[in-house]
Amino acid sequence: MPYKRLVLTLVAFHAAFILMAQAVLTKEKAIAKTLENNLGIKIVQNNARIAANNASVLNSGYLPRLTGIAGGSINRDNTEGQLANGDVRSADGAETRRYNASINLDYTLFDGLGRYYSYKRLQEEYDLSELQARETIETTLLQLFSVYYEVARQEENAHTLQQALQISKQREQRARYQFEYGQNTGLDVLNAEVDVNTDSINLLNAQQLLRNTKRDLNLLMNTGLEDQFQVDTLVTFLPEMVMQTYMDEVEQNNVTLLALEKDMKIADLAIRSAKGSLLPTIGLTGSYGWNESNNNSPLAFLIQNTATGISGGINLTWNLFDGGTALNTIKNVRIGLENQELQQQQTKLQVKRDIANAWDAYENARYVLQVQEKNLQTNQNNFWRTNERFKLGQVTSIEFRQAQLNLLDAKLAQSQAKYTAKLAELQLLQVSGQLLNTDF
Repeated sequence: MPYKRLVLTLVAFHAAFILMAQAVLTKEKAIAKTLENNLGIKIVQNNARIAANNASVLNSGYLPRLTGIAGGSINRDNTEGQLANGDVRSADGAETRRYNASINLDYTLFDGLGRYYSYKRLQEEYDLSELQARETIETTLLQLFSVYYEVARQEENAHTLQQALQISKQREQRARYQFEYGQNTGLDVLNAEVDVNTDSINLLNAQQLLRNTKRDLNLLMNTGLEDQFQVDTLVTFLPEMVMQTYMDEVEQNNVTLLALEKDMKIADLAIRSAKGSLLPTIGLTGSYGWNESNNNSPLAFLIQNTATGISGGINLTWNLFDGGTALNTIKNVRIGLENQELQQQQTKLQVKRDIANAWDAYENARYVLQVQEKNLQTNQNNFWRTNERFKLGQVTSIEFRQAQLNLLDAKLAQSQAKYTAKLAELQLLQVSGQLLNTDF
């Protein structure tokens, strides 16, 4: 009996550990923690911030360029020269100081519309980065719920196995009493002990699996791995009419299809921008400058000279022929656009396939859930009747154990079917583009 007592002691310890007061981790809290802490989401959000910076007016090329220039120099020269009247003059170490400062303005009036289309392309790339961030969030949330509902299933399984263990303990106690009063043989007691040990081990394994799955959920939320909590096991489903409406609006909401449309726009704008290199560039220039010169040479005509002034101009640059580089670039960009169109056609077919598969999986999972719920009700009724007859001595312990196992299997199967159906619904919401618009 020492082994049995050890097993029962461990089961009691783990059951008490699980039943300790733990905060309930609701679905809303799990989502909030994931959005706040998940490292993958943080990375795509930072990429979106970079794209936003690139799409700002500061990176558009529409603003002028203003530069300031200043300088100074000192020269010491030994000079000698003859004047018109024949006098010869010389100076050793004659010093000349020169100072200058200017503000220069450059502005491109027209660059073949390349700047315009490049700016539009950057804005589309920012929108694309937002879609990529949304896709990452959707994928992460689907992973979150996959683990979250697995924790819920494991909690229900542990509770179900705990109930099965209590029933087996009651049966063992009843068998001992009957044996003591000579109403059965020792074989019934031994069979009951074996079933108690089996149920105890099953419960221990379920509790271990539950702890492991909770660590997986903590890892996904990027929180402490050993944080303890309970999850919400309540599962609700959207009406099928609502799901059908979502299916009718897939092309307007599916993130993959929306990203493809952005890729097409970006490729088209790249062609338009490349064509701008075939046109001239017109620019404005302006400058305001100050210059001063001091010269103490006896040969200098001016000892000190100061000048300030404003200058401006317009220039035109036209690359009439660059060896064919621009034309070759335009051809390659057009081919890239054709590839985008082909990729779009292929991806549309894949999305339609994914939607069809997700819908079939959803309908099948909902039907299986209905069948399992009916099966559970049938097994509950069968166990209640068998239990009453067992108390009256009308069925054997083997028949009672079989009814108990049938009920246990039905409960576990119903729990599995429930969460499988919910995950199928969530996958359908993801491909329909409605995952982030749904209250969980």
